[in-house]
Amino acid sequence: MLFFFTLLITTSFAQSKNPITKSSITFQIKNLGVNTSGSFSGFKGDIRFDPAHPENSSIEASVDANTINTDNDSRDEHLRNEDYFDVTKYPKITIRSISFKHKSGNNYTGTFDLTIKDKTNKIELPFIYTDTGNTASFKGSFKIQRSDYAIGSQLSVMANDVTIFIEVTTSK
Repeated sequence: MLFFFTLLITTSFAQSKNPITKSSITFQIKNLGVNTSGSFSGFKGDIRFDPAHPENSSIEASVDANTINTDNDSRDEHLRNEDYFDVTKYPKITIRSISFKHKSGNNYTGTFDLTIKDKTNKIELPFIYTDTGNTASFKGSFKIQRSDYAIGSQLSVMANDVTIFIEVTTSK
């Protein structure tokens, strides 16, 4: 009887992994006063999200820093060097959830540790969770200060504010 009760509790509260089927990680920053955008690919993650019990959920994910793409090969190579992302030494950008809160409807907020170039800071990521039966999608954005992660110099012609947009679809 104790075994059955333990099995029932374990299965009821276990989070199942949601395999990622599609992702888009983009960013926008002002460079010389003009909005410049780009993207990262190579998104991998372990998403275990339960909208009914967000407090029991977890997300760990990363992107390959070497995949930065701003549609300008020269600029991309420059961004890969040690003054910016230093992709040889720090090949991954990672995000790990700390907690989730349900706001209203399909709106949630996650608190995450974001690590870039071995520097970790807490960020708040508001997102919309949409369940379509066989798939689920997460869509949100947040801002960071590039100086918090030692990306570029203080004298750079780039703004310090960077907006990051995340869209991820998983199968269920």
